Amino acid sequence: MGVSGSGKSTVGAALAQRLGVPFEDADDLHPAANIAKMSAGIPLDDDDRHPWLETIGEWLATHDGDGGVISCSALKRSYRDQLRAHAARAVFVHLHGTREVIARRQASRPGHFMPASLLDSQFDTLEQLADDEAGVVIDVDQTVDAIVQQYVDLSVDHS
Repeated sequence: MGVSGSGKSTVGAALAQRLGVPFEDADDLHPAANIAKMSAGIPLDDDDRHPWLETIGEWLATHDGDGGVISCSALKRSYRDQLRAHAARAVFVHLHGTREVIARRQASRPGHFMPASLLDSQFDTLEQLADDEAGVVIDVDQTVDAIVQQYVDLSVDHS
């Protein structure tokens, strides 16, 4: 989880490969109307996100037993609660970075449907993981391999 440009897709794919489980990019599950809205620079609201989160939750539910990794912004607690309603054992990896680091990353990925102009709205919406939520916060200002290794190390420490 994290704001656009935090590396969710790249880290998620690498983590899934490391764990030997399926990977899905939640961006690929957005309905066309959501993509059109974001492409126009208009932030999604909760009504836009609800059916998308249901689709993500259904994917999680089908992988709840054997495991899977899905990249999803999951910016609000209520979104994560909606996902946990489908997969109670879901663990969130919050890829955290400063606005400056994330903006630099966004600038290096031209052509993505989420314009950099929406970054502030993402940070404004972001609710940090609460103490009672299963998950970890990892700084994105390091290599993908280091992020994956940090998650693996933390998950071993907390199991």
